[in-house]
Amino acid sequence: MFGRRSNSEVQTRPGAAPAAAAAAVKAPEPKAATAKPSSAPAARPPEPVQQRRHSEEYYDVKTTVFNALIDTIDLTQLAKLDGQAAREEIRDIVGEIIQVKNVVMSISEQEELLEDICNDVLGYGPLEPLLARDDIADIMVNGANTTYIEVSGKVQKTGVHFADNQQLMNICQRIVSQVGRRVDEASPICDARLPDGSRVNVIAPPLAIDGPALTIRKFKKDRLTLDQLQRYGSISEQAKAVLQVIGRVRCNILISGGTGSGKTTLLNCMTSCIENDERIITCEDSAELQLQQPHVVRLETRPPNLEGEGEITMRDLVKNCLRMRPERIIVGEVRGPEAFDLLQAMNTGHDGSMGTLHANSPREAISRLESMIMMGGYNLPVRTIREMVAGSIDIIIQASRLRDGSRKVTHITEVVGMEGDTVTLQNLIVFEITGDDPNGRLVGRHRSTGIARPAFWERAQYYKEEGRLAEALSAAELVDANGNPLGDN
Repeated sequence: MFGRRSNSEVQTRPGAAPAAAAAAVKAPEPKAATAKPSSAPAARPPEPVQQRRHSEEYYDVKTTVFNALIDTIDLTQLAKLDGQAAREEIRDIVGEIIQVKNVVMSISEQEELLEDICNDVLGYGPLEPLLARDDIADIMVNGANTTYIEVSGKVQKTGVHFADNQQLMNICQRIVSQVGRRVDEASPICDARLPDGSRVNVIAPPLAIDGPALTIRKFKKDRLTLDQLQRYGSISEQAKAVLQVIGRVRCNILISGGTGSGKTTLLNCMTSCIENDERIITCEDSAELQLQQPHVVRLETRPPNLEGEGEITMRDLVKNCLRMRPERIIVGEVRGPEAFDLLQAMNTGHDGSMGTLHANSPREAISRLESMIMMGGYNLPVRTIREMVAGSIDIIIQASRLRDGSRKVTHITEVVGMEGDTVTLQNLIVFEITGDDPNGRLVGRHRSTGIARPAFWERAQYYKEEGRLAEALSAAELVDANGNPLGDN
């Protein structure tokens, strides 16, 4: 059979009888009974179960079988198989090892052992069941014995845990190595991504005192659209129409919001308004955007190597992409001096560019941009910087995560210009909270502020979208708390 070395290597020693192998596997049983009768429960206290709890004996058996498997298979040949074939091969070999070692397990325990070992060899170990669930937004691992998840905007503890911190560290290494990065004592902080684009952050000891801390911001397998955001209640039908017009007429867009407010998801949705014949260049720290257009160039920053050399920053990417004949530039997150280069690009013919940044309101987003430009060491007057911001940004979309865990687009705001030394903003659509339903969920509505002709009206006319824009803004003025039209009343 494929990948095998020899039958003798499956056994613990040449010529060992099945009974001897079974005794070796069962050796932990007296240890659990005599050595430290209370240490095992103390190490893993009871918690809400999402994964079946096991005894120390189970983990000792698993370690023995796993080591025998590694001695048996040829990892080079295994890597040539696709995921499903490799998983079946491992299951067959592990089943034979269990028979040879005469391990006494129930069918359900044996099935779970097979699944655990397959996940350890081919995937991300105990994280695999969580990664397979599409209803989980975040996975937060605080050391080997503590794992939290976020579901429907609420954080809850799970029963998922790792054998020890070394197993967790090995999984972290496997994740970051897939994108050419590393995490160790010399470089204990790392940002990476999973193959599906999910964002990963790892901080390892000695900075993380209780063991490696792994945070995964999951992306849904199916890319969200503005229509789906409307169905989920994040935006109204009228607000969706306004966003579609804004994206279609090539306004320069800044998406603002706090951590976990859905900025990247909203940016992904806004890119659906881009025509298929446009050349799009994305710049990200970790490639997360899931654009569907055919002409997309994806760029990703690079951390320094062991010698501290070779770093490619976001600013390097933004400056370089200007030489690549982009029609739209999309920056995953603006967080430093690259803000200056992005504003320059928006001001020099790259209309329709987009980016995100952390801020709690549209006004605060303007202040954050000023601060980031100053971080670059530019000795410019504040008024000059503000004039650059006012001349570059057309629309600020504010995303917020509300106290009930829901995510909403709370402001669609346009940058009008300057009055004295102040950047002038005007809200087109805002989200008003009107109360709570019996389940504790917030109830509200998206309403127009009464601006009939926004500052980008002429741009909408140029693209023949002024009718749809006027209709959406007018309809948003006359809706009830559920978004239903009120008519003439």
